[in-house]
Amino acid sequence: MMKRLFYFSCMCMALIISLLSCKKESFITSADARLNITRDSVKFDTVFTSTGSITQSFKIINENNQQLKLSSVKLMGGINSPFKININGFPTVEENNIEIAANDSIYVFVSVTVNPNTANLPFILSDSIQVSYNGNNRFVQLEAFGQNAHFLRDSIITGNTVWNNDLPYVILGSLRVDTTAFLTINSGCKIYTHANAPILVDGTLNINGTKNNEVVFTGDRLDAAYRDLPASWPGIYFRSTSINNQLRFAVIKNATQAVVAIDQPVNNLPKLKLEQCIITNAFDAGLLLLNSYAEASNTLISNCSRNINITYGGKYVFTHCTVATYSNQYLLHTIPVLQAYNFTDASGSLQTADLEASFTNCIFWGDGGAVDDEVITGKEGNTVFNVNFNNCLYKALNDPTDATLNSVIRNIEPSFDSIDVNNKYYDFRTSLNPFAPGLDAGLPVSLPNDLDDLPRSAGLAPDLGCYEKQ
Repeated sequence: MMKRLFYFSCMCMALIISLLSCKKESFITSADARLNITRDSVKFDTVFTSTGSITQSFKIINENNQQLKLSSVKLMGGINSPFKININGFPTVEENNIEIAANDSIYVFVSVTVNPNTANLPFILSDSIQVSYNGNNRFVQLEAFGQNAHFLRDSIITGNTVWNNDLPYVILGSLRVDTTAFLTINSGCKIYTHANAPILVDGTLNINGTKNNEVVFTGDRLDAAYRDLPASWPGIYFRSTSINNQLRFAVIKNATQAVVAIDQPVNNLPKLKLEQCIITNAFDAGLLLLNSYAEASNTLISNCSRNINITYGGKYVFTHCTVATYSNQYLLHTIPVLQAYNFTDASGSLQTADLEASFTNCIFWGDGGAVDDEVITGKEGNTVFNVNFNNCLYKALNDPTDATLNSVIRNIEPSFDSIDVNNKYYDFRTSLNPFAPGLDAGLPVSLPNDLDDLPRSAGLAPDLGCYEKQ
């Protein structure tokens, strides 16, 4: 009798375990099964034709205590869709009978490649992903803005070449302006440069931007995560043989080293002139000058690790420039906004050269307490060292050494109109505070308009910096 009871108990226990096991392994089939799709749409910002996008993703989550079987996950446009999907690591256009364990999830990855199109303006691409389960159909909408462009891969500019504002220009690999070449870029042109694609100028670059139709240089990743990222592309390099470069109303942003000029020009004229330009958000240098010759007027250089770095001497004239940096989520302000040295350390050997530099009606400022002296000058050897600051405002506990200072304003906040680091909004005008120290504090010079292309005070002392209060 006891053996029978024991046998019966074991059979019951086995049956219970079996039933529980079957219940655990069974699939929920109710149309009311809880399924969470973490995004109802996936949107891509401008994607240039024939270049791919970043990859975005969403999750499909089974929120039930039983397994759930998806009948299908399907890209509705199929193989002809500009979008591509990948389900848990497997590229496909449709996957059937996908099992999701209880309280588990799968990933769906989405990317897009835009085929060439005759439209000049951005055009909208759309598709959807259908998720089917238990008689339900759910959709995730896909949307991308596509844009045609002039694509230049490892290109060399020769002769006289003109770029007009018909389509954007996308630089892949590199772009080199040959030794005797002359590249003119007219107003409104947008130049998008890949992460490994420097612009190398051995000849001459002439930029003819205008107010509200600036020529813009930036990286080619325009999606939200990358559009404001420093080091998105290498920068513009004016090399030894380059001469007579003039940049007017150019915006150069998000580079590693935004603008670099090396060596003295062979014709004794400025190698580089910057007029009414903006250089911003460079990971390393905004303006790196190595024993060169450059002039800058009405120019804003902001939020770079090293805004202006002059090394190994040269000849420079800066007039009505604003040079400022505020720490943000990408860059910490730890280096003075202006450094000017007549020497360099080449392979452990100190080399010096003549340095002549004048800074007139300029503002040099930085936030926080990490940098005490925003203007640093340094002299070694017996070469010419002629550095002048005329009617400038700067932050410094110690004045720049071996420099001549005329009517400078020290350590008084310039009262910029709006600095909102969290929202990445920077307005370096000084028009809201009627007592801003830079107002009417400048030396009269022959620059009739400011960075906004608005008139400076005729016959009166102008404001400091690149903007004039109106």
